Amino acid sequence: MIFRTNIQLQPERNQIDYTSRLLLIGSCFSENIYKKLNYFKFNAISNPFGILFNPIAIENLITNAINQKKYSEKDIFILNERWHCFDAHSDLSSIDKDELLDNLNNAITLTKNQLTKATHIIITLGTSWVYRFIDTDSIVGNCHKVPQKKFVKELLSVDDILASLENSCVLIKDINPTINIIFTVSPVRHLKDGFVENSQSKAHLLAAIHQLVDKRNNMFYFPSYEIILDDLRDYRFYSSDMIHPNKTAVNYIWEQFQKVWISENVNSIMKEINTIQKGLAHKPFNPTSEQHQQFLVHLKQQIASLKNNYDISF
Repeated sequence: MIFRTNIQLQPERNQIDYTSRLLLIGSCFSENIYKKLNYFKFNAISNPFGILFNPIAIENLITNAINQKKYSEKDIFILNERWHCFDAHSDLSSIDKDELLDNLNNAITLTKNQLTKATHIIITLGTSWVYRFIDTDSIVGNCHKVPQKKFVKELLSVDDILASLENSCVLIKDINPTINIIFTVSPVRHLKDGFVENSQSKAHLLAAIHQLVDKRNNMFYFPSYEIILDDLRDYRFYSSDMIHPNKTAVNYIWEQFQKVWISENVNSIMKEINTIQKGLAHKPFNPTSEQHQQFLVHLKQQIASLKNNYDISF
């Protein structure tokens, strides 16, 4: 008997290889895919503004990047002796005001450059729930532990999300007409919102995305949400918090992503990079031995060969 409903996915066109440039934006799940891409030395950048969960925050980043917004003191605030920006994750926050502004403006430049040159952008949506800062009547990307009474919590409608995603796509395509836009919904459940509320939130995201995706216009959907919820479908594939996918689940999703989006032509290169990565992580019993020194020489030769042939650096 078969005790699982295995997902069956087909390769897409315009696949990723070592000439591709990628930008990943969105929820923490996009970080998992980025770590795999980075391990195999693809040209990828992830979340210049840190993790962003909702489509409005992602639209704001894309809009500000394309318009080359210049962040100034009016865009930031201090709380608990650290400077923050509602547009960005706390990873960019700093005890120094000027450092935060530098972080924000450098991230804007990086995002614009990658949007202009990218062959693929992967947008991972996490939630339809958003927080509107009452003082400015604007939806934030991160609350930074500002007291909850300062916000109004709202659920974006399907139409709200669709309009936001359409705006983002129009802006991206305007500066990069041939880019491939890949949407995915994070399988991480936001149970702090409530079980029913989380399901409603994910449903709104899925409904909006599927009104937008169109392979003829290089806009695609990758089913990371369905892989966890409908294929793996078991708590043994979750970490100890019972919310985030564990290493086994992430590896399985990566395998599915590789089948769909990574060109078979680079399999041999990926295998060689995997061998090098394992070699770099190896801890010898005797670092000064002749055998280990020969091993290091061979490793350097492999790395040099990859750099010369494919412009891949370690």
